[in-house]
Amino acid sequence: MNSPLHILPLSGSAIAPYLADLARLRITVFREFPYLYDGTEEYEARYLQTYLNSPDSIAVLALDGGQVVGASTGLPMAHEEADFQKPFVAQGYDPQTLFYCAESVLLPQYRGRGVYKAFFQGREEHARKLGGFSHLTFCGVERPPDHPLRPAGYVPLDAIWQRFGYEQRPELRTTYEWKDTNETAVSPKPMVFWMKALTNR
Repeated sequence: MNSPLHILPLSGSAIAPYLADLARLRITVFREFPYLYDGTEEYEARYLQTYLNSPDSIAVLALDGGQVVGASTGLPMAHEEADFQKPFVAQGYDPQTLFYCAESVLLPQYRGRGVYKAFFQGREEHARKLGGFSHLTFCGVERPPDHPLRPAGYVPLDAIWQRFGYEQRPELRTTYEWKDTNETAVSPKPMVFWMKALTNR
């Protein structure tokens, strides 16, 4: 029988003790298809510093005993770099009204236990408490159907995201660079954003 997981939401500097856990999870989970991310601890330390610098950031952790086995993060879009905001500004959105849901990473053996629902709800509740946001958004990588590292039987998460109320917005696109597990250098990856209106329930 699976023991219940403890869901722990943290904000801003309170995330600091768990940075190494977050970095480990991102490197481990995003190594899987479709991200194929060949991550480094050095990059992760720089990336995650953004969440420490933002007092309004959120990290929803899933703990099995004292071990962090999953995490979901987010922060106001206005606290991201200007380049990150560009696709939204170009489409007429005010970054001040957007809350960015960054990643949801969970070790494979803990999937199918409702943790993703807790992750999405935790970030949305945090955005509601902060106030002033009209939409939540996140982005996903686009891979061709014939990608050589695409596993047999791979099913995208689109249906899950739609079940949580998010819709793909093809007009909101960008590219990010990282090194795939089968690459020798970083290369640009096409990304598309998904959005959801934030209601007061």
